[in-house]
Amino acid sequence: MKVKSFFFFVMLCLVLIISSSNCYAQISTSSDLLNGTKQYDGKTVNYKGEVIGDVMIRGDHVWLHVNDGTIAIGIWAPKIMIQDILYIGDYHKKGDIVEVSGTFHRSCPEHGGDLDIHASEIKKITSGSTVIRPISRKKVYIGVYSLMLVLIFYALKRFFKNR
Repeated sequence: MKVKSFFFFVMLCLVLIISSSNCYAQISTSSDLLNGTKQYDGKTVNYKGEVIGDVMIRGDHVWLHVNDGTIAIGIWAPKIMIQDILYIGDYHKKGDIVEVSGTFHRSCPEHGGDLDIHASEIKKITSGSTVIRPISRKKVYIGVYSLMLVLIFYALKRFFKNR
């Protein structure tokens, strides 16, 4: 009888393990946070997006901005948390995609009333990359033709001025 109940217990555990799914924290968007500032104020949130702009070092902490595609939100974090971040988004680079976990402040008393997230964890999801922007032939032609027109008008002006 003990073997049967042990076998049943093992089978039940296997079924539960196989049928279970991982539970992940819900990612808040910038729209969620901005439209529900009172609801999220002082609560732990998860926010995901691209690191953009400048990383500003302030002692042993840093300010960085994370853009989820709609709006960038300021993140205040210990400097050690951003060691893995290599690409900061700008015109020439696509920034690293990170997931930030931290306390949301709609009016942070520590930072002059700014809306921010004080990070307790920053995970890099994907690495950024350099963006190669091809030169537009149309723009090159417009530039060359404009230069030619300017030179022609300059030559005409000098020619008629000397007469």
